[in-house]
Amino acid sequence: MVFGSEFNSRRLHQNIFDFRFLIAGFSEPHTNLMSTTTHLMTAEELFDLPEGHRYELVKGVLLTMSPSGYAHGRVTMKLSNLLTNYINANYLGIPLAAETGFKLECDPDTVLAPDFAFIRQEPAVGHSSGFVESSPDLAVEVISSTKSRRQAERKAAQWLSFGVQSVWVVSCQKKTIEIFSATGLRQIFKGSDELSDEDLLPGFRVRVAEIFN
Repeated sequence: MVFGSEFNSRRLHQNIFDFRFLIAGFSEPHTNLMSTTTHLMTAEELFDLPEGHRYELVKGVLLTMSPSGYAHGRVTMKLSNLLTNYINANYLGIPLAAETGFKLECDPDTVLAPDFAFIRQEPAVGHSSGFVESSPDLAVEVISSTKSRRQAERKAAQWLSFGVQSVWVVSCQKKTIEIFSATGLRQIFKGSDELSDEDLLPGFRVRVAEIFN
């Protein structure tokens, strides 16, 4: 594994991430779920559910997730602010807050909601569901200590399979940020490393330690 700035000078074969081997397990409820239902729900029905819980829809199956903890909330807010300020200052596109729904699949419907998202162009929005009807260019997932590395890889693979260009998996416990690219490249940043994703956010730089402090 290559860390931080070493990555650009040494593109090693072991950093190639093939997400296709994880696709078969997408519909398994492997997040911190409170409950599930087997009724195949539509995106429109999901949009009309009462507020108060965090939901996602995977191939028509409703996933109801528990609220996030303090560390998750704090890290998500810090990183979201840094990204939003940079994106807006440089007119790169549209930043979207946590839990914005993206309708990625139809009949049965799949709607996912990352902790932060970035899209380069104004998206199409469903008239009846209100969800974004396309994939984001960047999806950020902040994971808690209860989620394993394998589960994080599955989540990244899930986003990549729907055409996302880059997925950042942020570990509150390990204080690392792992970037999974649609090209198959994979990078881990930690501590004093400068986090960057040059193809998607040219010029963006921030030390990883600043995000977790």
